[in-house]
Formats: sequence, C-alpha cells, structure tokens
Amino acid sequence: MNYISIENLTLHYGDKILFENVELYINKGDKIALVAKNGTGKTTLFKMLFGQELPNADAKFFIHQDIKVGYLPQEPQFEAEKSIKEIIFGSQTHLFNIIEQYRLASLNPENYDLDYLIQEMERLQAWDIESKISQILGKLELYDLDQKIKTLSGGQKKRVALTQLLIEEPELILMDEPTNHLDPDMIEWLENYLKRAELTLFIITHDRYFLDTVCNQIVELENGKTQKYQGNYAYYLDKKNAQIDVEKAHNEKAKNLYRRELEWMRRQPKARTTKSKSRIDRFDDVEKDAKKKFDNEQVKLETVENRLGSKILEFRNAKKNYGEKCVLDTFEYKFRKFEKVGIVGKNGVGKTTFIKLILGEEPLDKGEIVLGDTVKVGYYRQEINEYPPEKRLIEVVKDVAEFIPLKGGKTYSASQMLERFMFPSHSHYTLVKKLSGGEKRRLALILVLMKNPNFLILDEPTNDLDIITLNVLQEFIEEFEGCVLLITHDRYFMDNCVEHLFIFEGNGKIRDFNGTYTEYRLEQKSGGSKPNQPIKSEVNQKEEAPVKSTEVQNIATTTKKKLSFNESNELKKIEKELPDLEAQKVLLSNQLLGNLSFDEIQKISESLTSICEKIDMYTLRWLELSE
Repeated sequence: MNYISIENLTLHYGDKILFENVELYINKGDKIALVAKNGTGKTTLFKMLFGQELPNADAKFFIHQDIKVGYLPQEPQFEAEKSIKEIIFGSQTHLFNIIEQYRLASLNPENYDLDYLIQEMERLQAWDIESKISQILGKLELYDLDQKIKTLSGGQKKRVALTQLLIEEPELILMDEPTNHLDPDMIEWLENYLKRAELTLFIITHDRYFLDTVCNQIVELENGKTQKYQGNYAYYLDKKNAQIDVEKAHNEKAKNLYRRELEWMRRQPKARTTKSKSRIDRFDDVEKDAKKKFDNEQVKLETVENRLGSKILEFRNAKKNYGEKCVLDTFEYKFRKFEKVGIVGKNGVGKTTFIKLILGEEPLDKGEIVLGDTVKVGYYRQEINEYPPEKRLIEVVKDVAEFIPLKGGKTYSASQMLERFMFPSHSHYTLVKKLSGGEKRRLALILVLMKNPNFLILDEPTNDLDIITLNVLQEFIEEFEGCVLLITHDRYFMDNCVEHLFIFEGNGKIRDFNGTYTEYRLEQKSGGSKPNQPIKSEVNQKEEAPVKSTEVQNIATTTKKKLSFNESNELKKIEKELPDLEAQKVLLSNQLLGNLSFDEIQKISESLTSICEKIDMYTLRWLELSE
C-alpha cells in the first residue's frame, strides 16, 4: 500500500537549491532514513509531509487520506502551562482518566465504582492500552504526569513528545533526531519497538547504530536530488563509495575528451559542415562533464599548536554534595597526556556537575582540583548557544578571533575557517537566525576550536550534526594532541573516540572501565561485571595501571630492530601483488564506462569495491612493515 508519493518537488531559498524535481515514495512497512548534510532541507521536507509547510504549486504531492501521520520534531514546542498528562493524552483525557481511576480502584476498591470502571474499560478497549501506556511511560522515565511543561528540560520535552507519538499509534511515523536526549537503555528499547513489522517510518538521525538496526532503506538528499538505496546504512556506504569510484573514472575519461575537443575548438574550423556544427554543439556537454566537481566536501579539522605540559588535571580527595545527595565521593585521579575518556551514567548521577567542577563553575565541598599552567580548556556545550539573531555569521566568528594559529605555523582567517566547516563564501553574511540547528552546531564547533584548546570537553557533540561532520570530528579526536573528556549517548561515537570510561554509578562512586562502551553494555546485559576498578591515585597508577596500547606499540618499535623471516616474505608478497591489484582496478573502472546492463554494473562494482578494500589493507600493512 502506497502511503506517500511525491514528484517534481522543488524548493529554493534565494540562490540556494534545497530540492529540485525531487521524487519520494513511501510504502507500508518501509523503514527509511533520510541522509544529508545539515542545512540541505531535511527538516523542511518533514514539515511539508506533516502539513506545516506547503510544497510548490506544480508538485505532485499525495498522502493517503486514510492514514494517520505522526511527527516528532527536533525541538518540540508545547504550551508552557499545560501538564505532561494534558500533552500526552490531549483529546484522550477521558480514556486516561478511566485507566487511572481503574488503577486506583484496584488499590482502594471501596472508594470507586468498580463495575462502572470495568464497563468503561471494556467500551474503550482500554486493557491493552493501559499496558502499553505503562510500558512507554516507564521506559522513557516519565512518572510525574502532573508536572508542568515550563519546568521541564529540553530532553524531558523530547521524551514527552516521543511518548505522545507512540501512544497515538499513527500509521506513518516521521522522526527528526529521535535519539537526542535519550540514554542508552531508552535508545535500545526504542530500536526494538520501531523494528516491529507493522510500523512505517521515515527518520532523520545521526545515530549510526540506530540506522543499521532499524532502517531497511536509505534516501540520500544531495545537490537537491534524492536517491534511494535498498539496505541499511552500512550497505549504503558500500554502494555510495562504489558509485563515487565509477563517477571519478567517468570524469577522468571526460577530461581527456575535453582536452582533445578544446584543442579542436581553438583551431576555429572554417568549414561549417553539419558534422562540425554537431561537434560544436556537443562541446558544451563535454565541458560540463569534464568540469564536474564531486560533492566530497567535508569539515577539515587540524590540530592547533598549543603545548601541553606534564601537569594537566588532577582531582585530590574531591568531594561534592547537593543537599543530602552525594555526587562525588573522595575522588582521586590524575589525567595523563593525550588521554581520551568517556563519561557514562544515568541522568542525575553527577556527570554535569563533574564538568562544572573542572570549569570552576561549582566549588568542591572538600579536596581540590589542580589545573596545569599550560592547560587551555575548550568546552562544547550540549545546549545550542544563543547568538545575536541579527548578527552575520562572519561577525560571530570574528568576535572570537580574526585569525587563528594552526599546526606547522600556518594561520587561518575567520572566513577560511568557515569554509573548512562547509560554510561557502556566499553564506558568510547569512543572518544567524536563518541557520539550521545543525549549522549552529557547526558554528559552535568552530568557536570552540578557534580558542586553541588542548583539553577538550565535549558534552553531547553528536546532537544535530550530520554524519559527514561526525566522521571528521571522530578522526579529529583520534589525532588530537591533547586530552578529551566526552559525554555522549551516541554509542558508535563513544566506541570509536575514547580509550576507557568513567562509569558514574551513583552515590558519588566512579568506576574506571578499561574497555569500549559496547563491551560495557554487554557486561551489564550479561549480569556479570569485571572486578571494580576504582579510580586510583597517582602513586597507584604508576604501580598498577595497565600499559596502554600506544605504549605497547612504542615498546615494540624500539625493541624490534628488523623484520622476521615471515614478515620479510609478507612484505615481498605485498610489493608483488599491489601493482597487479592497481591494474585490475583500472581495468574494472574502464569496463564500467561501456554499455552495460544493471546486473553487469552491479557485479563489476562489487568486484571494484572488493579490490579497493584489498588495496587499502595491503597499503596500510606495507607501511607498517616498511617502517
């Protein structure tokens, strides 16, 4: 059953093209993720599907009239004076009241008309709904339903909106960043809930584990066009990379043809035969193909030069209480150079307080925190910073610095830095109020990094950033010559960015977990536990701390003077096979330029992808052995 059909959807904002003749089809049971850069119109498309914005007049825009569409916006807006109960149940207030009275009657039957309540439960078919409501409210940790909206945080409002959406059970669910502000238990529960076959989904999310688990199709929005891939996110990446290789090979052939045609055109042939006129007419198409630019634009981050001394950050017998609640209990830890630590724990156990203590925004009750003289902290906040709405983008950046130093003695101007963060020159004078949520996040990253930090504190940096930016931010953190303290609910990002975890267990207790976030979750699910590894003092660290993988590599390289017999043979084999693989790559790339059926293209593309992966693997191994 077709739920949505869109054809010829076009939308321009000034000179910027968001959509151009876009096509989109959503059928019952589809679970589709929309992938695109920030600022390319993802949220605008969702608002059109939900009727909050109108499409262009000549677009064919069909939404099945017999289905109910539900929408979870990125930043839900509610009436401040309403209660959670009023928002969640809306017109279903009577149903909720009956369910609530029946629950109370089961506890105190003498105070209620139980026969009437049972009849109403039957009439409203409320038995299953009661169980479902209890499950959703419990999983999303919404207990006080009389609490006013104005008292809630942004994350709590998001969970209220998500609860309202799931209870309403629409046939088609639109979700804009559903995992923002959810802890890992909530995210995993939501994954399992949405995987059910009867649900139809259209989702915007940066959570790569969520994409792979829930979605069976990817729709890419790029340069105003959409393209659908049948498969999860990992499948999409494979096909996208193969497609780029094919396009690059075609582009190389077009450049060669363009050089020959340009030389012919410059000779200015006088004989205007039908054949020569036809060739002249085709020249514009050849030039367009040859000058095609690939949309591989990414955020480029470079480590700035800011020396980090031996003394970095040390907690000495630190203790902090809020009233009767202990959030830090005699905590001791000394950060090492280039250490990357993830912070994990439920809401309310003291993660934010821990950051505030480091920043000096909260005082300790006991003990001390010592910050090294060379340490310069850069803090990326969870909340989107409020910049003057009428200010220009370039002006906001220049307020921090006109120029910034980079590694190797280079400098960047404010405008160059903006361009490196995918803000093209024509957008530098855009008003701040016109930026999308993701663009404001990118701006916040620029401003943090321009301050030249060597100790980065990142609080939910993945919220609202597109996957392209996240991939590059991840690479930057891996190469960053400083310390990193990371709080995030993005499991993939945490797995790939930190060396170990501080587990905030409550009551001021912090456990040092030497492993990835996924390993920690597996430990929790198995019911087992590694032996507690309390945070150790500087003396104990010297005596007992396990040798880091980087230290093992350093020892290996200093003690190993030459290759073993097997390694020497492996190096020779790689040097022999690499040229053959490169030749096969060129041959397959050329084959793709011919007239081929879809099956032939797919088969050759898969072979080309496999060879490219093998070349990358051999090249990395060759570098290891040759060094």
